[in-house]
Amino acid sequence: MKNKLIKLENLNEIVKDSMTVMVSGFMGCGSPHKIIDKLVELGVKDLTLVCNDTGFVDYGVGKMVVNKQFKKIQTSHIGLNPEAIRQLNDKETEFELIPQGTLAERIRSAGAGLGAVVTPTGIGTLVAEGKETIVIDDKEYLIEKPIKADIAIIGASKVDEKGNTYYSGSGRNFGPIMATAADVVIVEADEVAKVGEIDQEHVMTPHIFVDYIIDGGKING
Repeated sequence: MKNKLIKLENLNEIVKDSMTVMVSGFMGCGSPHKIIDKLVELGVKDLTLVCNDTGFVDYGVGKMVVNKQFKKIQTSHIGLNPEAIRQLNDKETEFELIPQGTLAERIRSAGAGLGAVVTPTGIGTLVAEGKETIVIDDKEYLIEKPIKADIAIIGASKVDEKGNTYYSGSGRNFGPIMATAADVVIVEADEVAKVGEIDQEHVMTPHIFVDYIIDGGKING
């Protein structure tokens, strides 16, 4: 069995400038906090962020926003991070604001190998500008293309040494779909268990999707 456990120091060999990076979490809940802190320290830059939101200025992926590490952000919500709002208004960073359900489906469709998803959400709004539409049974839908990433960094409650992953409660949010939609997946978990210690019925991301594991210890979020 391949040893997937790595140290935070190994991230400089994996996460490079200009990559597209998916980050799990919902306002920091379910985010890989120690990985985020390390990426802030490393100063990796010109990244494209795919995340539900931009967190807070001092919590979650918002720390990387404050550190100006993103050239583009694809997200559903920035309202609780004033620095993200400033970067949007001052046109310092390119933003694509995506309805939350559409964001989830675009990520999921990448993992499923689909060419697109269709949705009525956004028809007749700014969301639809420049996008193709299709009429099905006399109803108009937007054609939304999949979102894929070079790297997904995912927070979890428990992972075994093989990479089988369990998320607790709302920490599950975007982790499972992001793990299917990136070339490389890094799971940071509160607890690293021996193989077999996670009931197979509780595995939410199978080990086949996980490339690297970081032991995050017990941290808030």
